[in-house]
Amino acid sequence: MIKKNLGPASQLDAEAILKDARRELALPSRRLFAKRALTLGGLSLLTGCNITDEASVNRMLERISRMNDGVQGWLFDPKRLAPTYTQAEMTRPFPFNAFYGIEDVPDIDGSDYQLEILGLVANKRPWTLEQLHKMPQNEQITRHICVEGWSAIGRWGGIPFSYFLKMIGADLSAKYIDFQCGDDYHTSIDMATALHPQTQLTLTYDGEILPAKYGFPMKLRMPTKLGYKNPKHIVSMEVTNKYPGGYWEDQGYNWFGGS
Repeated sequence: MIKKNLGPASQLDAEAILKDARRELALPSRRLFAKRALTLGGLSLLTGCNITDEASVNRMLERISRMNDGVQGWLFDPKRLAPTYTQAEMTRPFPFNAFYGIEDVPDIDGSDYQLEILGLVANKRPWTLEQLHKMPQNEQITRHICVEGWSAIGRWGGIPFSYFLKMIGADLSAKYIDFQCGDDYHTSIDMATALHPQTQLTLTYDGEILPAKYGFPMKLRMPTKLGYKNPKHIVSMEVTNKYPGGYWEDQGYNWFGGS
């Protein structure tokens, strides 16, 4: 291991970096970075960058997070399956989780619902719930892992997302898919995860129509991603090469969000 001898100025820079970084990492929206993107020991290597203000620390953290996204994407195995479970192992009741209380779950009318299709797609016609329920379905009993530290096992049914993307003529070489939701949430995923065999447009929970508290009329279920990457109440999706960000990602959470 090569060590650098730091002069007085560099030592002051290092102390400023660590002080500002500790303050930033104490914020709830930065805690995921501490776990998945960087360590304070690593920050000490950034001496000489003269990072002494909050905006500079934010930019530094964002750059490190984007680098972390690239590493996670490179390590992601599109054929490796997440563990599956039996019905006896399901968490009952499956917990509700959102950035709002359960009393604020959106009331979406399924009778006139249409999934809007945008971006790099050959067939942009919207899809009704009736049409979606008639498509080939599969089922999975997988673990939902929340960034807050808890997990739960649920039974989800719906359309293999890779099948749906091929049906609508999506450009499978595109980088991102962005999801807009009826609760003003949005997030985006990489194409490799979109094509993973367990990624699912979820329409049912435990054999019944997806309840509102779990994302009616439709959510995206990805056992290879942390919970905040699994959008609920989806109303539109866009295939794009432009980085779309996301509700939590724009506040500092890691974009790739692998579990």
